[in-house]
Amino acid sequence: MKIATWNINGIKARAEALPAWLKAAAPDIVCLQEIKSVDEGFPSALFEDLGYNVAVHGQKGFNGVAILSRTPFDEVIRGLPGDKNDLQARYIEAVISSGGGVVRVASIYLPNGNPVDSDKFPYKLGWMDRLIGHARDLLALEEPLVLAGDYNVIPGNGDVHDPAAWTGDALFQPESRARFRALVNLGLTDAVMACDDSAGQYTFWDYQAGAWQKNNGIRIDHMLLSPQAADRLAGTGIDREPRGWERPSDHVPVWCELTDPDQ
Repeated sequence: MKIATWNINGIKARAEALPAWLKAAAPDIVCLQEIKSVDEGFPSALFEDLGYNVAVHGQKGFNGVAILSRTPFDEVIRGLPGDKNDLQARYIEAVISSGGGVVRVASIYLPNGNPVDSDKFPYKLGWMDRLIGHARDLLALEEPLVLAGDYNVIPGNGDVHDPAAWTGDALFQPESRARFRALVNLGLTDAVMACDDSAGQYTFWDYQAGAWQKNNGIRIDHMLLSPQAADRLAGTGIDREPRGWERPSDHVPVWCELTDPDQ
């Protein structure tokens, strides 16, 4: 089973690139972030024609997450628990049967949090606290679990081209990084780092200042696996090629492959 995550930065802008990548990469499950579309505006038929079932938790103009799956959904949960007043569409979770068992997958678009001296940063930290609490509950189910998405957190110095340039940014603040560590320390495995812990495995390059051409990137798109999923981890990858396409997202796809449970 190949599971991928991609912040596409607008489904309308990526209406050609996303299907092209799906045909080439052939993932079984895809977690999408920043679709920037309401549910009814998402072009579900485009992906259904490619053999995917579609679950969307959208929002007009910004945010929005979705999951595409070749296998029908057993259950879909929209919204991160813990705050009924939070209307931002940043979390969708699905249970999918496969290979004689189930896998639970979440698509996460964690708040950016900038500027740090605004109310956006406390919102980011509070959202992360809720995610930690929910992840703890999910881990108690002892299922294969993949928490995938744009975490808007640079975990360490090896995940950024120029650490000094990000000092003061919400993505690199000690509070953000500490909460990311707390999440992982619940018992989750960073799929990319588990297969290759070398520095410079970037997933995002800004549109400005020639960041892509200079490889001035950061790693903020992560796939965190429960022990039951990590035991089945066969490989991971970061598909850099779409960043060089015409009208690209500033993020690229990240994927992991899980073996069947009885292999």
